[in-house]
Amino acid sequence: MPAVAARGSFRMTTFAAQPALNRFNRAAIVDANFVALVRDGSLPVMPPRPDHETVRDGVELTCGDLVELFESQMIARHQDIASRQMRARGTGFYTIGSTGHEGNALVGRLTRHTDMAFLHYRSGAFLAERARQVPGLDFIRDTMLSFAASAEDPISGGRHKVWGSVEMHVPPQTSTIASHLPKAVGAALALGRAKKLGLAASPAADDIVICSFGDASVNHAVAQTAFNSAAWATHQNIPVPILFLCEDNGIGISVHTPPGWVEASMSCRPGIHYYLTNGLDILQSCSVVKEAVSDCRRRRRPVFLHFKTVRLLGHAGSDPEMEYHTWEEIEAAEARDPLLATARLAIENGVMSPAQILEMYETVRQRVAQAVAYAEKTPKLTSAATIVAPLAPCFPDKVMSEAARKPAHEDRVRVFGGEDQLPEKSAPKHMATLINAGLADTLIKYPQSMIFGEDVAKKGGVYYVTAGLYHKFGAARVFNTLLDETTILGMAIGAGHMGMLPIPEIQYLAYYHNAEDQIRGEAASLQFFSKDQYRNPMVIRINSWGYQKGFGGHFHNDNSIAALRDVPGLVICTPARGDDAVRMMRTCMALAHVDGRVVAFLEPIALYMTKDLYEEKDGQWQFPYPPPGEAIALGEGRVYDPDAGDLTLLTFANGLHMSLRAARVLRDLHGVRARVVDLRWLNPLNEAFILEQAGATGKTLVVDESRRTGGLGEAILALIHENLGGSVVARRLNALDTFIPLGAAANLVIPQEADVVRCALDVVRAKQS
Repeated sequence: MPAVAARGSFRMTTFAAQPALNRFNRAAIVDANFVALVRDGSLPVMPPRPDHETVRDGVELTCGDLVELFESQMIARHQDIASRQMRARGTGFYTIGSTGHEGNALVGRLTRHTDMAFLHYRSGAFLAERARQVPGLDFIRDTMLSFAASAEDPISGGRHKVWGSVEMHVPPQTSTIASHLPKAVGAALALGRAKKLGLAASPAADDIVICSFGDASVNHAVAQTAFNSAAWATHQNIPVPILFLCEDNGIGISVHTPPGWVEASMSCRPGIHYYLTNGLDILQSCSVVKEAVSDCRRRRRPVFLHFKTVRLLGHAGSDPEMEYHTWEEIEAAEARDPLLATARLAIENGVMSPAQILEMYETVRQRVAQAVAYAEKTPKLTSAATIVAPLAPCFPDKVMSEAARKPAHEDRVRVFGGEDQLPEKSAPKHMATLINAGLADTLIKYPQSMIFGEDVAKKGGVYYVTAGLYHKFGAARVFNTLLDETTILGMAIGAGHMGMLPIPEIQYLAYYHNAEDQIRGEAASLQFFSKDQYRNPMVIRINSWGYQKGFGGHFHNDNSIAALRDVPGLVICTPARGDDAVRMMRTCMALAHVDGRVVAFLEPIALYMTKDLYEEKDGQWQFPYPPPGEAIALGEGRVYDPDAGDLTLLTFANGLHMSLRAARVLRDLHGVRARVVDLRWLNPLNEAFILEQAGATGKTLVVDESRRTGGLGEAILALIHENLGGSVVARRLNALDTFIPLGAAANLVIPQEADVVRCALDVVRAKQS
């Protein structure tokens, strides 16, 4: 095999020159090449220079800087090598590495540890360098604990290999493919307000947010969303101080990025300042990175730093790179090793001798080896209870105490326009009006809260639920977003990271599905992967469910919550009455504030303006506004006619209104007395409450307006049958497994009052097994 020449005076060692090495073990070969080329290189050894001298005229990098940067690069390299050795021994469980990307140590040095950083998985050298800014951190040990899935891993506790650190302001990321970009933009957007409220990590007025990713991720829809939203905000002179760090190694697993594509896509993007640099050469990159960071700090606008790198050792240890690259291509990439480039700079400029480089390289190897030996002996996660503990923290007493805490009375009087205008002194109102007043109270109580989404500001929402809030609280607290649900939820996550209490609105339940991974993959997983050290609390208001009259079709009458129910730790609730909505919102905000929870608050569109229950103009679906201090506990349901013993109707949302009407028909026309149970909280289910109500009558019908497949009725019936068995007759009434059509045809596929009566009679007549 022909040798592949390296740049400068180094000559690349090939597999043929090292017959003792396994050709497939590229980590060992890259390691051996570095040692051999530094030891045997023909570069002249220059006299040693003081640490404070600049490495080269015109470059603001001292000799001491270069030595420390080089050490950080070595740390990342040896951690990668060790991770593959651990995997071979069965003591390590992650081999996606940073090899080839070690130049990002420079970005770690030229930014602050208080600049919140959302990093992708090739960020070892960045963090090794950033760790220097935080005394007392043992970055090497902490990283190897993570590779070993150790319960002592300080960030995830062994739940995943993640780059993350509370002290370094790096929220943990798993193997993200651009899904972290929207929340990074959200954090940058929220940074200014967080500073004003004293919630930010540091008092510095010019902190920024950093977000790193690969060139292949640039093409992902969620990345394009982030770039677009950042530019959209900048176009309106809204500060977005974010540094997009694109570490371009030219390939995504096995798919090459077309040459020039990232430049063509990003260099002329409106609102985003583009910088290009060779990330393999620290000296060459120094001035560019400094300028990019300074630009972002000074102008408070997004910067795209295109950082050219090389990927060595394949995508991961399990990636057989020779399936899509020739040996010559693999060796050509290895010849561009950034550690060789830094060694060349250090030797040529008299900063370090080859002997000093190798001494430091072997010292780092030993430090990593010692950390590995320690990590391999540490305990691992051994119980399911321990694993899930940080997923959904729950302190009910603290939550209810917070929910009952009242906003300042004088602020309420000012906002509502006088003592006699307080909502609790008004006549009973329908749900939309009560929620509106409840949101005003929420904004008064929590100065860090804000409402945002499509059309929520001056228009007041498509159903006018947020009407007037923009004028009462201003554009900083109630504002419109661009029409993109990924951006809305990403903004909420980022704001939560900055200490805010966001209340994003998703205009329709069907629209949630456009951005579901922002909750499942990002928001709801944060406490799990950080041992509850990081939180992104939020209450997501979603205009939900079907039964709209005169308007609708699938996208405005969606009845599927399967994608929400699938998210671990997500709280899901749905009020059916306006007074319940207010009390539940208070609890939801307390859950977010106290426990850091992510909550989906599903508001039934068809009940927003509903005033009547049984007869036209009976006004029985209007309720007084609950005074501050009243709240409904998580899981607490409501039972109508609790003495009824013939039948239990378990339901929620529109099903409550329907079931109460059906219960009157059952009583008056069929002599059947049914208790109607409003669950109110759909996740987690109050299992004891459900079993109590089902067992009380022995006959249960679940009235579930969601689809038969994936609907809540599945879980409820399984719960009843697993616990009560044949002692209870339990059936369900669901919508059909179909999309909802337009107009009156919708009533043919979703439960109706007559269906509830018919199915209820079937249950009553059925015999227990």
